Amino acid sequence: MSNEKEKLDYKAISVIKSLILDGTRKANSGHPGGAMSSTDFVYILFKDYLKFSPENPKWFNRDRFILSAGHESMLLYSILTMIGYLTVDDLKNFRQFGSLTPGHPEVDLTPGVEATTGPLGQGISMGVGMAIAEIMLQKMLGKEIVNHFTYVLVGDGDLQEPVALGASAIAGHLGLGNLIVYYDKNDIQISGKTSRADSTNIETVFKGLGWHIININGHNHNEIKDAILLAQSKKEKPTLIIGKTIMAHGLATKEGNTETHGAPLPPEEISATKEKFGLPANKFFQLPDDIINHFRKRFPKLIKAQKEWNELLKTKLNSDNKFNRFWELVINKKLPANLKLSEFSYKEKMATRAAFGKVLDDLADQLPNFVGGSADLEPSNSTKAFAQKVGDFNKLNHSGRNIAFGVREFPMGAILNGMALHGGIRPYGATFFVFSDYERPALRLSAMQKLPVLHVFTHDSFYVGEDGPTHQPVEHLAALRSIPNLLVVRPADATETTTAMMLALEQKQRPTALILTRQTLPVIDRTKYPSADNLKYGAYIIKGNEDETPDIIIIATGSEVHLALETAEQFPNYRIRVVNMPSMELFEEQSEEYKNKILPPEVTLRLIIEAGTTFGWHKYAGSKGIILGIDHYGNSAPAQVLQKMYGFTVENIIKTIEDKLLKQ
Repeated sequence: MSNEKEKLDYKAISVIKSLILDGTRKANSGHPGGAMSSTDFVYILFKDYLKFSPENPKWFNRDRFILSAGHESMLLYSILTMIGYLTVDDLKNFRQFGSLTPGHPEVDLTPGVEATTGPLGQGISMGVGMAIAEIMLQKMLGKEIVNHFTYVLVGDGDLQEPVALGASAIAGHLGLGNLIVYYDKNDIQISGKTSRADSTNIETVFKGLGWHIININGHNHNEIKDAILLAQSKKEKPTLIIGKTIMAHGLATKEGNTETHGAPLPPEEISATKEKFGLPANKFFQLPDDIINHFRKRFPKLIKAQKEWNELLKTKLNSDNKFNRFWELVINKKLPANLKLSEFSYKEKMATRAAFGKVLDDLADQLPNFVGGSADLEPSNSTKAFAQKVGDFNKLNHSGRNIAFGVREFPMGAILNGMALHGGIRPYGATFFVFSDYERPALRLSAMQKLPVLHVFTHDSFYVGEDGPTHQPVEHLAALRSIPNLLVVRPADATETTTAMMLALEQKQRPTALILTRQTLPVIDRTKYPSADNLKYGAYIIKGNEDETPDIIIIATGSEVHLALETAEQFPNYRIRVVNMPSMELFEEQSEEYKNKILPPEVTLRLIIEAGTTFGWHKYAGSKGIILGIDHYGNSAPAQVLQKMYGFTVENIIKTIEDKLLKQ
């Protein structure tokens, strides 16, 4: 029986490799070599060890598998076809428009795909986030409800990207024993042998990061099985299984060839390989019934386990009101009906970062699945009170909800994405706005995957002052606004900050970037000016009569709204309309009627004020408008000095209006 099983296993692996060859060949595009070298491990994992539901790819207590080496996507798609999530026709449409089998896995498109991967290093980093989320939720919901592993497949390229090492350092530090990473070490990357570019001893590095290491022959099934079982037993550390493999393992004549990494194989090589496997040489996309049946032998057991879990969940929901309420937060993402956030008096002056800190403190008490942390900037990002209240999450305290990310902005962003992908957690992360550059690739994947992550950026302009140009963001607002599906909000005061936080919590399909000041600002008197709730429209008239056609429109964001309001007071003989535009994205989502009401097209005398680059503002300035921005890097000096030098004063704005607008 054992010999028959082994024969079927090796035949199944040959079939998968043939599907990989056929899919990349038909698409005339793709990466067959690495997918073939990883096939043994992935097949054994899915067939014998991975906990999942054949009936429901989104079952909550499933093990997560992330293909960090996303270019090996034909391997994953072949496995998903054997499960039944995809069809052979899907494989035939690999890399074609509208198919479920894109060039790299996309989480919102293909059933069974846990994360959008392809940008190397981010898959393993998101896996770290998933593992953190699982441990947190296990503590919150109980081990009988949440108990699964996170598996990640990485290649040589993944571990060359620094983000992977940063996230892995956090994983080792936190002792994530539920994280198992398989490193397919075939020593080849797209430009040739890895030895041309790298001589890192990965085993030594990961041992130093606090990981458990297992070395195996990645094509030996017994060693693979033993490694998985041993990794599952290591509760105190994450495990890295280093599988020594051969690129394009099994090819007839090109096995180990560097050229097999990133290009389809010639038809004659594919035919010869199929003959070597004992498969029909000229039959394409073959998936025999005996292989399907063999692969699915564990399915009744998996389905039974899911049904038993469903019954247990139902019992807990019916018998435990506290658990029921928490499950509503976790699964249905419902905010507490009586959620109360800080309110601020117009007699106060407060930096918007400080207001954020107070709201964060409110959420610590009222939203038990709200978690996150700062990239080593807790006092500066106003996250210190939250951290002290909820405690640090670490290997000794799984109840903690603050994560000390250290100086690791990019890993932080990717880990937050993983936490959101896992589900059940509402994650946030904070750093200085200027370091959004470091985090940007994760912000992009956050938006692409439609993840409601809150990304908080403080110290939002040249008002950072003495820290100088390296720490003063100039082009960063324009850069973030250019990312599709990223909601960028720059509130004008503490009250709008509260509104913006509530808006971020209500997002279901996109991340929010909250841009906050270091310097104190007056709290706008909302008995005199319109409600901060108008922030939801993206832009609103904060001064002026909406029923009158203005002579001049001043548009401003954030701290510059106060400058605009002060300036408007100096022109009693003109109808000055001040438009507060905290979010371009929200404004563009409004009706044309609303947009024309706020910014009447016939009013061409416009002044825009923002302490950042002018890029992106011309569509609102129109042909005659003027943009007061900063299209150069800053200087190291007190903020008040820079404000005067750069023209962000009421006196200069008055002069600009008089000399450049009113004389047109």
